[in-house]
Amino acid sequence: MPKYPAFLVLMTLAVPAWASPSFDCSKAQSDVESLICEDPDLAALDVLLAERFQQALAVAEGMTVGGEDSADALKATQRGWIKGRDECWKAENLRDCAQFAYQSREAELVTRWMLEEPQSTVFWTCEGNPANQVVTMFFDTNLPSIRFEHGDSIDTGLEVRTASGAKYEGNFGRSIWMKGESATYRTPDPDGSELSCIKAP
Repeated sequence: MPKYPAFLVLMTLAVPAWASPSFDCSKAQSDVESLICEDPDLAALDVLLAERFQQALAVAEGMTVGGEDSADALKATQRGWIKGRDECWKAENLRDCAQFAYQSREAELVTRWMLEEPQSTVFWTCEGNPANQVVTMFFDTNLPSIRFEHGDSIDTGLEVRTASGAKYEGNFGRSIWMKGESATYRTPDPDGSELSCIKAP
């Protein structure tokens, strides 16, 4: 067996396992996949997302009611996400677009399927009606994320920049803008009503 200098052995051992993405780079089918194969940081995000997807799929398949349908819907949304990711070739900065696509999708999977414990959970009473409650759960994902629960609806969102307070935006216009003990919660379109809320004790 040939002997190699010690520093070469150490260099070999130092190569991170996540330097390769979750897919076969010899079969890369898009500009984004080609870029991921050349960028260890993007490859790490790809591996992380693949793990998150499998975790979410296990949760969906383990549901006692509607598990098969939920799993099928999750697979469909993942296929749609991949198509959207591959559209990053149209973006001004391919790498930035790909990175955001991965980080936002990871946040969505974590918050939607509760793959981690939330950092904190806050209950909001809106329009002075205890029955009109918004629950917000905050997660320490690569992009700070939130899970909204209002009535029968569940949504996920990301933190956005704002001049004051903290604001998170979800889907279809849903958002919450928090300033201390009060918040403005916007319901999703087409209604898009703004509710005045206070933090529940």
